[in-house]
Amino acid sequence: MVVMEMDIARDVTDLDPELLQLPEVSPLALKTSPQIAEELFGQWLSLPDTGRLVKSLIDDAKTGTSFGASGNSTSTNASGISPLPSLFPAANTPPLSPRSAVGSPRTMKQRASFSSLGSPLKLVKENVREVIPQFYFQDGPPPSEELRVQCNSRVDEIFNRNMDGLQVNEFKTVTKDICKLPSFLSTTLFLKIDTNCTGLVTRDAFIKYWVESKMITMDVATQIYKILKQPDCKYLTQADFRPALKELLATHPGLEFLQNTPEFQERYAETVIYRIFYYINRSGNGHLTLRELRRGNLVAAMQHADEEEDINKVLRYFSYEHFYVIYCKFWELDTDHDFLIDKENLIKYGNHALTYRIVDRIFSQVPRKFTSSIEGKMGYEDFVYFMLAEEDKSAEPSLEYWFKCIDLDGNGVLTRNEMQFFYEEQLHRMECMGQEPVLFEDILCQIVDMISPEREDYITIQDFRGCKLSGNVFNILFNLNKFMAFESRDPFLIRQEREDPTLTEWDRFAHREYIRLSMEEDGESNGSAEVWDESLEAPF
Repeated sequence: MVVMEMDIARDVTDLDPELLQLPEVSPLALKTSPQIAEELFGQWLSLPDTGRLVKSLIDDAKTGTSFGASGNSTSTNASGISPLPSLFPAANTPPLSPRSAVGSPRTMKQRASFSSLGSPLKLVKENVREVIPQFYFQDGPPPSEELRVQCNSRVDEIFNRNMDGLQVNEFKTVTKDICKLPSFLSTTLFLKIDTNCTGLVTRDAFIKYWVESKMITMDVATQIYKILKQPDCKYLTQADFRPALKELLATHPGLEFLQNTPEFQERYAETVIYRIFYYINRSGNGHLTLRELRRGNLVAAMQHADEEEDINKVLRYFSYEHFYVIYCKFWELDTDHDFLIDKENLIKYGNHALTYRIVDRIFSQVPRKFTSSIEGKMGYEDFVYFMLAEEDKSAEPSLEYWFKCIDLDGNGVLTRNEMQFFYEEQLHRMECMGQEPVLFEDILCQIVDMISPEREDYITIQDFRGCKLSGNVFNILFNLNKFMAFESRDPFLIRQEREDPTLTEWDRFAHREYIRLSMEEDGESNGSAEVWDESLEAPF
């Protein structure tokens, strides 16, 4: 018996935990820690019932009695001895779920229920079909029935008084009341509908263009874009804006005084168009896309110009005072009045504020290619771009304009050497004028403090975009007058800027310059031109 016990103990580690049939102990615990099974087996052998069970099994083996399927002898079952005595009292632990070699009954039951009933999600998917409404329309969503009825009612009200159709001078009511567009787009819209040039737009023709082609449901920017552009183009050009501006000049009460001066009407229209493309056409290729139109503020400015009788209050693009300042500045520099400017003319800008090196970069056409076909000459459009960039260096187009000028190698970053190259001339000018020079090392520290670039060894265009004082960096490098003005800022001017932060640097400059120019004109008419103190314009 002792030998049998030793054999059994030696083979205990080879036992399958499932065969031990210990409901009080997890099979996973027995598999991961075999010593637990060995300890339990040793304790089980020490139980009195186990001794009697083993003795009865030996007796049965000697007599040749057969064993049952469960491993228990018939004599044992007959004597009522428990075949597998438990180590734990029955009341101390709850019973575990029964185990099976092929899987638990609960799992089998679940599998059977899923296979027989099917997935609830599958049943829902089969029985209920959700219809997703169309959410993308290439040409815009169709108008709702309510919108269609409302539009047709208003159209009938207008066209019933003119059964044969409306002429171009009668079409403004349709443009403004029904289409909700600026009135100076009326002629352009009329010609878009009257494709056969009959001189009339009928009710059916308008409904077909405005309602059936889904123009009515488009946003205002898209409506204006489709009205202005040519049918075979995917962008707007400068020429597309000319008909609208021609009508604006003919109908706006704030521009009536230009009726007898067609030359200045033409210049005004050109200036407005150049300003529009300077700020909105960010690609600079002369092709204004729908995306650029939506991202800009032109639509709001057009609506403002249509509602405001004083055109000078429309500061974005349409102000006549702003045009007057730009044109007069150009005329002052263009001494021979050939409508072209060379380097020697431009160096006089702003009371000789700019350095020769920056003027050379401008005429090398690095920031922008000139529209002038004459070598070494800048045209009026080129001057408009330059002046807007010079007088409002905080604007995005200006940052890109001057960044390209300073970036000598065109690698997209400004290094110490590039900035020092332009500042050297500034330093020389300060010395010639008896000003206390500021060393470049000190200037570089000031620039780094102002910009706070990600890396101190160079500055990127992104660093400039994230800084409100970025424009002053360019003034430090090549505009001595503005640099010195920034170093000794007038508290009164600072207070003015804070009182109306909506005004840009260009707005403030144009206002001051218009006053100066108007005072000079009044002084000349009164026989005295010395009515404006030049020191108010620049300290030098």
